[in-house]
Amino acid sequence: MRKEKKSKNDKNREIYKAKLLAILAKHVGKSKSIGMGALYEQVFGNTCKDKVNQARIIRALVTELRKEGIPICSDQDKEGGGYYLAAAGKELEEYCMKLRKRALKILHMEAILRNKTLPELLGQLVLSMGRKSIKENEIGGVNNAN
Repeated sequence: MRKEKKSKNDKNREIYKAKLLAILAKHVGKSKSIGMGALYEQVFGNTCKDKVNQARIIRALVTELRKEGIPICSDQDKEGGGYYLAAAGKELEEYCMKLRKRALKILHMEAILRNKTLPELLGQLVLSMGRKSIKENEIGGVNNAN
């Protein structure tokens, strides 16, 4: 019975992702972004009363679509910003640079807390990730070192 419920939830999730993508198809380009509340209302068909918790659902769906390679961008500006599909390559490039900048700021803070330079921390992360990949391959019975 638990699998049936999960399967139904998975189907609903896929339906909501498809709805979200269809709505975002009408919002191509930063100038046509759609706010979180409006997006929630269009996807789920009811008013967004609790923007904190209900927005979490939209963010999760957006994240899943991004992981599938859909170029969903978001922006916060004086007018409130929102979500939109990237228009020509420039918008996607700008959004990706914004993500990278944010990631580097977070890593820089970690470096400060660990009393390291950012290059030192990045080097350790690369080595650590390499070891993790090697260990995962060894655990799986596959050795790609040769």
